[in-house]
Amino acid sequence: MALQKITVIGLGIMGLPMARNLVSAGYTVTGHNRSRGKTDALVADGGNGADTVAEAVADADAVITMLPDSPDVEALLAGEDGVFAHARPGTLVIDMSTIRPDVARTLAQQGRESDLRVLDAPVSGGEAGAVEGALSIMVGGEQADFDAARPLFDVLGKTPVLVGPHGAGQTVKAANQLIVAGHLQLLAEALVFLEAHGVETEAGLEVLGGGLAGSTVLQRKGAAMRERNFQPGFRITLHDKDLRIVTDSARTSGVTVPLGAQVAQLVGALNRQGHGDLDHSALLKLVEELSGRKH
Repeated sequence: MALQKITVIGLGIMGLPMARNLVSAGYTVTGHNRSRGKTDALVADGGNGADTVAEAVADADAVITMLPDSPDVEALLAGEDGVFAHARPGTLVIDMSTIRPDVARTLAQQGRESDLRVLDAPVSGGEAGAVEGALSIMVGGEQADFDAARPLFDVLGKTPVLVGPHGAGQTVKAANQLIVAGHLQLLAEALVFLEAHGVETEAGLEVLGGGLAGSTVLQRKGAAMRERNFQPGFRITLHDKDLRIVTDSARTSGVTVPLGAQVAQLVGALNRQGHGDLDHSALLKLVEELSGRKH
């Protein structure tokens, strides 16, 4: 059965533009958010608003959630007055938050017990990717459910991939956050290094971006880092949470991630310094501080 009525719960930096893209693609979209202003913004763009979870999911063919952390998702989906309690049997529940893989597996089982189909489908690409409909979507769950959700994923992203069973999407997302954090830290170090030697960094990053050192991180974040523009596309506080997922999961599986653990400590330090609401590219601030340099 084709999905037409879509509910999006969590209309933040990522969720609101994702919901808007679904409206633009012709879906009937209902939004719900803890702060009503974001819901009103979706309504102004052609969506519908709901004041409660029960109202939001009552007639939905699919429910998309985009929340900050594992406890938020657990409460929303499996809580006494949550999605699982109110969604119709057979509803497709797609959690696009970034949470712990073990929590994703548990929620999938609880969803099945309520006759619901659950996918974990975290994304990468930040606010720009959400706005542009160019997210990378890593999905864990059943092939049939992925196939049913594919038209939605094709609106929201360029690279939707079923990577394995329930929880696998979150595991791949953890690996993604490990790589992104490492790239950001090295880009920050490279910029401070270039500036210390008097190199014009716009030209420096241009040539670096054309070689083996080039990356999506450099392409998307380099100019803003040069300008010390740390308006959040993805906040430090969220990357700190994500890297705790990485280090905890690595410890559980007996995998050593020495560079990842070090970057996790740097991101955590930046968060504890009070910079949690800045973009994760603000790792540059910490490199400058450790180097005794102020821009």
